[in-house]
Amino acid sequence: MHALGESPVSVPDDVSSDSAAIVADVAAEELVGALLTASRLFVAIATRSLAAVDGTLTVPQYRMLVVLDTHGPSSLVRLAERLGVNSSNALRMVERLSAAGMIEKAANPKSRREVRLGLTARGRRVVREVTEARRVDIGRIVATMPTERRADLVLALRAFTDAAGEPPAEVPGWH
Repeated sequence: MHALGESPVSVPDDVSSDSAAIVADVAAEELVGALLTASRLFVAIATRSLAAVDGTLTVPQYRMLVVLDTHGPSSLVRLAERLGVNSSNALRMVERLSAAGMIEKAANPKSRREVRLGLTARGRRVVREVTEARRVDIGRIVATMPTERRADLVLALRAFTDAAGEPPAEVPGWH
């Protein structure tokens, strides 16, 4: 992996800016392809960890729990925005997770018309258990990587998640 901002393909000085743009596009496409492959792996890891902890929980439902765990109690509208879904889809997930005892609803003391959604103790426990199962699975994969490539991957993944605005995961020993 190359340092952040460094193109993996060198472009001679006498190459036109149009040709350089094509090379940059090829490098970007290569990166997108690598990330798509990695995302398949991450979805598989997430699916396995969910099945190990709670076989009824879907990946989108787990994502909702993680958003509530990360950002704290929220209105339905704000939660839907953070998830990138419409409010009616978010409401259906909330109802299922509430019935499963993972989300609680409470009136907002500042606005009686607004309902605040938050995690129950069971919801927090599920997030922790699934996250730990994922950490172990990912740790096994990382252990097989060449040690000298790990720092490059950390830098690249941090740049990628920072660009998307994803808050860092709380992993013991990770800074």
